[in-house]
Amino acid sequence: MSGTTTAAARCRREAGAGANRWVVLVVLCVSLLLVALDATVLHVAVPAVTEDLKPGAIELLWIVDVYPLVCASLLILFGTLGDRVGRRRILLFGYALFGVASALAALADNAQVLIAARALLGVGGAMIMPATLSILRQVFPDRRERALAIGIWSAVAAVGAAVGPLLGGFLLEHFWWGSVFLINIPLMLVSLPVGRMLLPESRGDRGGPWDVVGALMAAAGLFGLVLGVKRLGGGEAPLSPYTLLPLLVGGALMAGFVRRQRRREHPLVELRMFARPAFSTSVGCIVLAMLALVGLELIAAQYLQLVLGLSPLETGLRLLPLTVAAMASGLAGAKLLRRFGPRTMVCFGFCLTAAAVVTLTAMGGDDNAGLLLFGFVLLGFGLETTLFGAYESMLSEAPPDQAGGAAAIGETSYQLGAGIGIALLGSVMNAAYAPGLSSVPGVPAADSAAAGHSLGEAYDVSARLGGERGEALRHAARESFVHGLHVTLLVSAGLLLLGAVMALRLPRVMECGVPAAGSAEIPAPRDVMEPRVSA
Repeated sequence: MSGTTTAAARCRREAGAGANRWVVLVVLCVSLLLVALDATVLHVAVPAVTEDLKPGAIELLWIVDVYPLVCASLLILFGTLGDRVGRRRILLFGYALFGVASALAALADNAQVLIAARALLGVGGAMIMPATLSILRQVFPDRRERALAIGIWSAVAAVGAAVGPLLGGFLLEHFWWGSVFLINIPLMLVSLPVGRMLLPESRGDRGGPWDVVGALMAAAGLFGLVLGVKRLGGGEAPLSPYTLLPLLVGGALMAGFVRRQRRREHPLVELRMFARPAFSTSVGCIVLAMLALVGLELIAAQYLQLVLGLSPLETGLRLLPLTVAAMASGLAGAKLLRRFGPRTMVCFGFCLTAAAVVTLTAMGGDDNAGLLLFGFVLLGFGLETTLFGAYESMLSEAPPDQAGGAAAIGETSYQLGAGIGIALLGSVMNAAYAPGLSSVPGVPAADSAAAGHSLGEAYDVSARLGGERGEALRHAARESFVHGLHVTLLVSAGLLLLGAVMALRLPRVMECGVPAAGSAEIPAPRDVMEPRVSA
């Protein structure tokens, strides 16, 4: 009986592993979808949360920001830990923590509990995100199949980011704000047992102890850097101690982390990966692509609502073509990569995105739906082409035993690029917008200064002034915002062209060699594929 069962398990491993890898991909994509949804679903619920919990200004800021802040800080910690103790194990722990934190957030009766729950969601997200990519790297050792899998994975990420606000708006129309968190629980209750049954366990074949001190240094350093960048993006003064101190401390800790890793016999992150041009260039391309995307999305949303007067739902629908184009690019990415190679594909993606951005400079004070549709489709397709090629090249260049660390580096680059983009492009926008309001006829200097902070504040000031003065200020603010938008788009185009030049360091062709020894077979979960039989 025992021999027969063992033989059957061996046959299932040999015959079923290849067939099951696509099922594994589905499970991993569901994991990513949850994390991507939770990053954006709360945005539309902020007014309802504010009305119910009455948080202070600082508490409201932390409710929104603590999730991405904690998640970005812990990616390297949990990515490298998964390489040591098992990626599936870390992923399943992330599932469980995500579900518990979602329930805690949904039932929160004060701002402090909601902040703590959102922080726990960030911890769970940091466990899930690098694990999905590193398991994908293990399950698809053939680069051609892996490229297709990454394309599907990235398309799901685009769907999650876009669907979040729409789903949140739907739930808020029918239920209370806590429902935006409760949607995670049934999905986690399904994902946890399904993941335990279907996902293979994998870990890096590396000796030596896990560098706990290095992991904590990386977490604290990234926390400081991301916090400082977010404060810059929120309009804080660069020399403010609350901005400067986190940046300095975070930078010092990360410098110490790099120095420590270079000296250790068994480093937490193998920094020699950055000596490979394809790896370091891919990471730089991810940062530049996200830098352009997030700042543009933020400014575009303000343009659609405040200049064109669209509702939040109409704004989401106008931005939907961008997501659809990104999905199409992700699904077509594998064929494009095989045909043209990483260098041409990423360069083309950057150039196409730059062309889309320049096209959008034709936006003015009047609605031009056809122009916006064309520009957003180009933008979504070009940007996803860039990100797909960069992620695939980065993951393929990483050694299999460093898959978790490499995935964590990619996701950290993604988060840092997004934060820097909001800070940089927001600063460019403000610098181009504010001077146009400094000398509006009949408007006091104090009111002009207040209106120069943002277009929304300018509308509030104009409503308070009323009459011809208010109308003049409102008109000047709209004109200045459109001018600032054009300047910001041109700066973004320049950054994207810089990315295209950087991508010239990527390999010309997609090298699909024989998978490394030990990575071709998908290890089966012991508790499912090898049932223990009593003697």
